[in-house]
Amino acid sequence: MLGRLIDLGGFGVEAVATLTRNGLLGPVHPAALARVVEAYRHFHLTPATGLAVAAARWPDRPAVIDEEGEVTFAELDARAAALAAGLHRRFGVGPGTTVAVMWPNDRGFPAAAGAVSRLGADLLLLNTGLAGPRLREVLRREGVHLLVAAPGLWEVEFDGPRVSDLDDLAGSAPGDEPPYPKRPGRLVLLTSGTTGTPKGAPRRLSMAALAEPFVSMLATVPLRSGEPMLIAPPLFHGLGLLWYAAALVLGCPVVLRRRFDAAAVLDDLDRTGAGALIAVPVMLRRLLELPPRPLPRLRVVVSGGSALPADLATRFMDTYGNVLHDLYGSTEAGWAALATPADLRDAPGTVGRPPRGATVRIEDASGEELPPGEVGRVVVAGGLTFGPGGPLPTGDLGHRDEHGRLFIDGRDDDMIVSGGENVFPQEVEDFLAARPGVADVTVLGVPDEEFGQRLAAYVVPEDGVELSADELRQAVKEELAGFKVPRDVVFVREVPRNQTGKVDRARLVWE
Repeated sequence: MLGRLIDLGGFGVEAVATLTRNGLLGPVHPAALARVVEAYRHFHLTPATGLAVAAARWPDRPAVIDEEGEVTFAELDARAAALAAGLHRRFGVGPGTTVAVMWPNDRGFPAAAGAVSRLGADLLLLNTGLAGPRLREVLRREGVHLLVAAPGLWEVEFDGPRVSDLDDLAGSAPGDEPPYPKRPGRLVLLTSGTTGTPKGAPRRLSMAALAEPFVSMLATVPLRSGEPMLIAPPLFHGLGLLWYAAALVLGCPVVLRRRFDAAAVLDDLDRTGAGALIAVPVMLRRLLELPPRPLPRLRVVVSGGSALPADLATRFMDTYGNVLHDLYGSTEAGWAALATPADLRDAPGTVGRPPRGATVRIEDASGEELPPGEVGRVVVAGGLTFGPGGPLPTGDLGHRDEHGRLFIDGRDDDMIVSGGENVFPQEVEDFLAARPGVADVTVLGVPDEEFGQRLAAYVVPEDGVELSADELRQAVKEELAGFKVPRDVVFVREVPRNQTGKVDRARLVWE
C-alpha cells in the first residue's frame, strides 16, 4: 500500500508524510497485515472493512467509550460478525436486501452497521427522531426489508420485521459464517428533511475517490492515531459518520453519548483525555453557556452540519484556544470545504477552502463562473461528491474573497425578494446573533401581500435579558440596510432544531 501511494507522485509523497505525522503509518505485524488484506478482499470499502482492519491492527485498543463502559476493536468486530450471522440465518439478509438501522450513539450503532455491510446488503441510516407517517414513508420509499431499531424508539407498521434485541440476535447463529458478498452494498444517508420527508442519498465509494480528500483532511486537521475522539452529533448523519470513519482508519477510540448534554460532554472530554471533539454549532453554543474549564488535551474541535456564526467561532476560540475548524458540506455533496482556526480568525464567517481532489465554483444562473466578491450558486465537483455525475449544486449561495476562501450567503431557496430587493436572511441572522443579549436567532422569509415577501426574525433572549424589537430593527437599519430590516421580530423560548442542529423552519412557523 505504501508503494502504491509513492507511485502517485507528489500526492503520494504528501500522503506518506501526512499519515506518518498522524501516527497511522508504522510497522504492522505480518499476521495483522494479512487480516487487513483479507478484510478489504471480503468486505470491500464498507463500515465492516473499517472495523475489521482496526481489529486486526489494534485488537486490544478501546473502540467505543460509551455510557456502558469500553469495548475493544476486537470485541466490536466479533459482535458485528455475530450479528451478521444472525441477520443472515434468521432473515436472509444479503445482497439485494435493504436493512434500516435506527440507533442512537452507543456501541450498538457501529456493531449493527458493520453487520449489515458484512453481508453486502444496502444499509439505510435512519434519524432516531423519525416517527409516524414520515418514518413509514421512508421505509416504504426506500424498500426496507428489515428494521434494526433500538428499544424505546417509535413503533411503526411496515411490511418487514423489526429487531431491537441485539444480544438475542448475536446469539442466534453461533459459529455460522455467512458467504462473503461479491460486491459491497450501498450506504444510504437521509437528507435533513427540515421542510418535508427526508430523502435517501445513496453512495458507493472507491478507494481512489476517498484517498485525496481524506489525506487532505488529515493534513489540515491534526488528528493523531489512538487519541480519543468525542463525536457528539448523531452517527446516522453525514458529519458524525464521516468522523467515525476517520476514527476507524486512525484507530481512535470514539466517545459517545446517546443524547447531547453539554455538562456531560465537558466531563467526558476531561475524563477520557479526548484530543478531538466533533460538534454542530448549537452544541458549541451550549458548551459556552457553562463555566469554562481547562481542557489541555483538547487540540481539535470540528464544527459542521449547519452554519457556524462568526461571533460563535470567535467566542469559542477565545475560550478554548485556536482549535476550531469548520467543515462545510451536505448529505448530497459530501465534504466541500474546510476552514482552519487561522481562516476563522483572519476571515470570520468563512467556511474555508476545498480539499485536494475537489473543486468549488461560484456560478451565475447560466453556469458562468463569477469573480471574487460576487454572489452565485455554489457548485461542487470531485472529492466526496455523490451526485449523479458531474458538478453538483449544493443549493447554497456564496462568494469567494480575494484569497480564495469561500463564504456562504444563504440557501438558494431562502433568498427573498422584498420590494424588488434581493435579501439573504443569513446575513441578517449572523448580524443579530452577534448582538448583546441574543442567545439564539433564525431569520427567514415569510409571505407579504404588499412586498411579496418580508423578513421575520425569531429571537431567543439570554436569561434575564429584555430585548427590544425596535432596537434590533434600528441596529439592522444602521449597520446593514433599511430593506434588510426584519419587520417581524418574534421573541421565542427556543429555536427548534433537528438532531443535526439545523433549524426546523416548518415547526418554527407552525409554532
